Amino acid sequence: MEIITVNASQKYDVIIGTGLLENCGEYVKKVTKAEKIALISDDNVSGIYSERVTASLKQEGFEVCLFTFPHGEASKCSDTLNRIYGFLAENHFTRTDCIAALGGGVTGDMAGYASATYLRGMDFIQLPTSLLAQVDSSVGGKTAIDIPEGKNLVGAFKQPKLVLCDTNALRTLPRDFLIDGMGEVVKYAMIKSAPLFDILSANDIDSIWNVMDEVIAKCVSIKRDVVEADEFDKGERMLLNFGHTLGHSIEQYYNYTGISHGRAVAKGMEMVTELSEKRKLCRNGLTDDLMTLLKKYCLDITVEPKASQLGNACLNDKKREGGSINIIICSDIGKSSAVKMTVGDFANFLE
Repeated sequence: MEIITVNASQKYDVIIGTGLLENCGEYVKKVTKAEKIALISDDNVSGIYSERVTASLKQEGFEVCLFTFPHGEASKCSDTLNRIYGFLAENHFTRTDCIAALGGGVTGDMAGYASATYLRGMDFIQLPTSLLAQVDSSVGGKTAIDIPEGKNLVGAFKQPKLVLCDTNALRTLPRDFLIDGMGEVVKYAMIKSAPLFDILSANDIDSIWNVMDEVIAKCVSIKRDVVEADEFDKGERMLLNFGHTLGHSIEQYYNYTGISHGRAVAKGMEMVTELSEKRKLCRNGLTDDLMTLLKKYCLDITVEPKASQLGNACLNDKKREGGSINIIICSDIGKSSAVKMTVGDFANFLE
């Protein structure tokens, strides 16, 4: 078991190990004085884990109320959020109670946003069950929902009280979900860690299990360092969005149902790196190195729109500032920076 402490506006631990969900109650009891917990999960994850999580929480004296919603990015919307609010009100939750997110990134984002906003704030626990959530979205305090005009455009910062990354949960993931999570893992290697890139290059989608705990810990440690330096996303934290500006636009193009987040991010990384290399903003051959790695993890996908066709959707990106937009570019493996462009220059960049 490994414990990584995040010293943000609220200090909390990210615990990585096995058997954590079955024993989550004892960990949760140490970080909250809540009497009642709203367990938020989707209909896939709930059927696998909610009974054992509920049993552990009840054993520690918590009253548990379960809310489930249809799985998938399409559910990360205001309709589902309002249903969560209604559920909390109907079950008489108070601001001294707690919300726990059991599932992947969609669950964590919505439950986190509900905990940030219902009664102006409740305690929040992350119980991530997907690779994408364990390495990325469960840590750092970003919560949000999607609207038709773009992904994650409505949200709030809400640091959890605790994150439990049970690596046993990854064994129940369909292969597609493992592939999806590897998109974010490759991102961390590209922006901050050549050694992580080497570990990934020495493995593939089948053998990565042999080093999974190490990979998760490296990604969480990178995110911890970035969040501590820039919790509210004004500077260095922008680097975590490598591939996301175009990736989010790809997800929007397919109405959040055609291409998963990790695959869209992978394509976004490929597009921006290829464009950067053509404009001599990165090392020659970097696109080939990235694509070789993406192929190892089945992330080399094709999409209908070209980068230039995604430009208008990108203008709603959270990295936009007035008449300019910040684009994350990797000059080499493990070396990244935010490049500010005018809207016009960005359009030319995408051509």
